[in-house]
Amino acid sequence: HHPFTMPHEDDLAMLSASSDAQDLLKVRSQAYDLVLNGWELGSGSVRIHQREIQQQIFNLLGIGEEESQVKFGFLMDAFRYGAPPHAGFAFGIDRLAALLVGEENIREVIAFPKSQSGTDPLTEAPTSIDEAQLEELGLKVIPETL
Repeated sequence: HHPFTMPHEDDLAMLSASSDAQDLLKVRSQAYDLVLNGWELGSGSVRIHQREIQQQIFNLLGIGEEESQVKFGFLMDAFRYGAPPHAGFAFGIDRLAALLVGEENIREVIAFPKSQSGTDPLTEAPTSIDEAQLEELGLKVIPETL
């Protein structure tokens, strides 16, 4: 689902560094979907709320402790103080709209469609920002160096 989904409690032992790839493929998540007549209307999951388990998942993804602190320090620090078990769920409004109007192709009902390249055909976003806009927002563009 995503790297913040809580693994099934019975499968936590399979997350150890000594586990082989086949064991890792057997790990189940605490995730769920709402399906109506074959249409997935929404999905969600129980989130990881323990620092050690989150770091295990990051390690499996090649994100070590130092990098996880840089990228997700706010989350990892919060876990040190204790976080309650929690979960999330979201409806796919576009899918629900397609179902309600009897449309089989979800692309026909997406309110703000994007092209394959990620551009918005209505607004032509993303576009370049001119200097006046940057100055007004107090921003500056720093060229990427490779």
